Formats: sequence, C-alpha cells, structure tokens
Amino acid sequence: MTENPLYDALFAPHAGRDAPFLTFADGGTLTYAGFLALVDRLAATLHAAGIAPGDRVAAQVEKSQASLALYAACTRTGAVFLPLNTAYPDEEVQFFLRDCAVSLFFCDPGRAPTLAPVAAGLGARVCTMAPDGRGDWETVAGPTNPTGTTGPIAPRGTDDLAAMLYTSGTTGRPKGAMLSHGNLLSNTRSLSRLWGIGAGDVLLHALPVYHSHGLFVASNVILLNGAQMLWLPKFDAAQAIRLMPRATLMMGVPTFYTRLLSDPAFGRDTAGHMRLFISGSAPLLAQTHAEFEARTGQRILERYGLTETSMNTSNPLDGPRKAGTVGLPLPDVDLRIAPGEGAVGEIQVKGPNVFKGYWGLPDKTAEAFTEDGWFRTGDLGTLDQDGYVTIVGRSKDLIITGGLNVYPKEVEALIDAADGVLESAVFGLPDADFGERVAAAVVPVPGVQLDLDAIQAALAPRLARFKQPKEWHAVPELPRNAMGKVQKNALRQTYS
Repeated sequence: MTENPLYDALFAPHAGRDAPFLTFADGGTLTYAGFLALVDRLAATLHAAGIAPGDRVAAQVEKSQASLALYAACTRTGAVFLPLNTAYPDEEVQFFLRDCAVSLFFCDPGRAPTLAPVAAGLGARVCTMAPDGRGDWETVAGPTNPTGTTGPIAPRGTDDLAAMLYTSGTTGRPKGAMLSHGNLLSNTRSLSRLWGIGAGDVLLHALPVYHSHGLFVASNVILLNGAQMLWLPKFDAAQAIRLMPRATLMMGVPTFYTRLLSDPAFGRDTAGHMRLFISGSAPLLAQTHAEFEARTGQRILERYGLTETSMNTSNPLDGPRKAGTVGLPLPDVDLRIAPGEGAVGEIQVKGPNVFKGYWGLPDKTAEAFTEDGWFRTGDLGTLDQDGYVTIVGRSKDLIITGGLNVYPKEVEALIDAADGVLESAVFGLPDADFGERVAAAVVPVPGVQLDLDAIQAALAPRLARFKQPKEWHAVPELPRNAMGKVQKNALRQTYS
C-alpha cells in the first residue's frame, strides 16, 4: 500500500461511507462518499494537467465543497496546495504565482481574464472554479471520470510538503511558509485529543478555507474523526444562531463572538446544545470572554497558533480556561520564553508542528530559528505559575484584524509613495469587533495639505481591503526614541 500520511489519515478511511459530511444552509447534504467522488474528479483534473508530486497548485476561489475537495485532491496527488485569500488584488496574486513557480492556478471565472495571461507567462495552466464549485476545471479530464484517470495515490513521507501559506515579515515581502504532511497531521491528532473531537460532533464551520484556521485546524479535525460540518460560505450571526441548535462545536475569530453577543436572540437557549466554543487567530478581549459566559453559561476556549506552526497552545477542555491567556502548550509542543521564563520575552517553540522553512529564502529561514533549533515566533509573552501563556505584544508589530494578518511595512510602503507624504506609520488599535483595527499616522511633506481620502482611494486597488487603514491621522511628526526608531507603542497609547 502506498503511504501518503495526510490522505491515509484524513480521506482514505471514508471511502464508500454514506454518512453525512457537509450539510449546507439550505438543508442539502454531501456524504463522505459523495465528497470523495468529487475529490477523485479534481484529482483527475490535476492528473490530466500533468501535476506531479511537489508541484505547486494555487487557488484563489470562494469557499465551496469543491474548494475543500481541491485540498484533498492535492494531497492525493502529492501536490503542494497554496490557498490564497480571496481579498488579494491582482498585483498581490501575481507575486505569489511568480514566487512559488505555480504549475496550476484555480481562480474565479471573473478574474480569469486578468490573471490567466500572467499565469500563462509563467508556464502555468489556469482553471476556473465559481462560488458554486463549478468551472472549466470539470472539462480538463473530459466530461466523465473513467477509472484510472485520477492516477495513483502519490507516495509521500511525513517530511514532504503538503501546503504552503504566505505570510509577511517586517520587510513587507511575503514569505511562503512550507508545511509538511507531518506538520499538519501532528497538529490534527493533538487537537483532536485535546478538544475531545468525536464522530458524533457537528462543527458549525463559517471560517474561510484560505486560512490555516478554517482549513488545517477546523476541517482536518473533523475529517480525522469522521464527524460532520454545517458548511456556511461565510459568517452571518443570524444564520449561525438559527443553525446552532444542530451543532456541537464552533470555531471562530473574536469577531464571530462579538457579533453573536450583539444579537439579542443569542443566549442560553441557542447555545445550550453546544459543547465547545473555540476562539483564535486574533486576541479575544477579556470583556468579550466574560460577557459570553454571562450570556450563555459557557466559557470560550482560546488557543494560539501561527501560520508557520499551526497550533502551539490551548486552554484545556477539562480544567480552568483563563480569560486573557491562550492556555498551555500542546502535549507535543515545547515552549519557552526567551531570554528567561518568569518575565516578558519572546515566545519560542519546538515540535513536530513547526514548519520546514520559507520557500526560496534560506537566510530568512535561518533567522527564524535560534542556534539551538527553536522557532522564534516574534510574539512577546509570559508564563504564569500554572504554565499558562499570555501574549503581551508582538515584536514585529504584526496587526491581526478579524483573524487576518496585516504587516505594517507593506502598507507603509504604499502610503509613503503617495503624493505629499513624507513618511507614515501603520499600527493596530484595539477593536471590540475585529480584535484590532488598522490605523495610520501620516506626516506630510512640509507645506503640503494632505488629502487622506485621496490616499485611501489610491490604496484600494492595490491592497486587500482588510489591510487598508480604517483610521487615519495627519501628524506633524512621528514619535521616535533616542535611536531614531518610530515608537508605535506611543501611537497606540495616543489613539487607543
């Protein structure tokens, strides 16, 4: 039997199962057997397109059963799956396609006219996939899927790459974090045990699947245990409240929980059937935690992860869930606070969940690890007497808004290029809905009256909407320390 760690663990065991896998908002259901038939059709497409193990397959498509099946098909064929945020404008997508030398690119039919020539120039093929999952990808392998056209299941090892997710650094240049079969599978198994996931669970899935949270955490733990998902294209509080009595689990970003609390229909009756609410991808305010418990009688379970590591810590299923903390290190993850425990320092981790490095950037990979092999998260934190981790800041000034990462340097470079701008500083401010909101302080060229609305309009076509500042401030100068470094903590204190 061919070994393929992820496919063998998550997908192969469900062959022929008529048990429900995905249930949609309109009541329709897709069984595991039906899902695997869709996986086979997409695997046939990859095979017909000449995709070989190790080739990169990128996708910027809306959430659908087909987009999830594409992930499975890539796993089956040994391809490296690269999901892209649907909010990325063409300019950003073009960078990703070039950087990873993509072989096959799936996109929405509406974006194909712009992106297909770029992909073709890189020697990549383009397939379309609409929000309903249909597209010209269905014709690549022919109108039917005869036996054998899927190709054999690709032999893979735990160190072979399964996926690549792009994340940026302080330089603003996105970096492709390489995740192996072993990385993803170790995290899936650990979280399944830690959160008590079983075949009887039903997950309310309203997260996007271009992000680690919705794809590699939520979907993987359900697949590993043969459980079910209520599959929603996006989060809508009223819809979630209506469907929640049919679920046992929910995973979300803090925005989900603040919007549920803003609806008077949400309360103990609605949440009574649920056994677990999990929050991550952005800081959950202690106020939200307390209000949620008062309204529902349940304590949200917070956890902490990164693109490069998936999950590192979690509050326990059974035991104290401490508001304001992200819990304890996972059983197979080592965590330390550098330079020394008991004080604020950088959170560093080591374990089977830690990625293989940044695509094509050996120097950046080396910088990301200490000499003794620990991954430097760039997050600042503390450990309490019980071993719970509290994140107190980010050394790289990363902004997390609605569960999505925004790197200030990338935004600042575009603002600084605008007419009349001398310099800028982009920083995060606390936000009850999104965890953080993006803010910008802009210094004009002497004698120039800035038109901040015009600068914002100029950013719109060049930057994903979630990265665009929601708050603008014209300032005469930026606060600096004695070494001339901009003090973003001072800006946060001024405008919070």
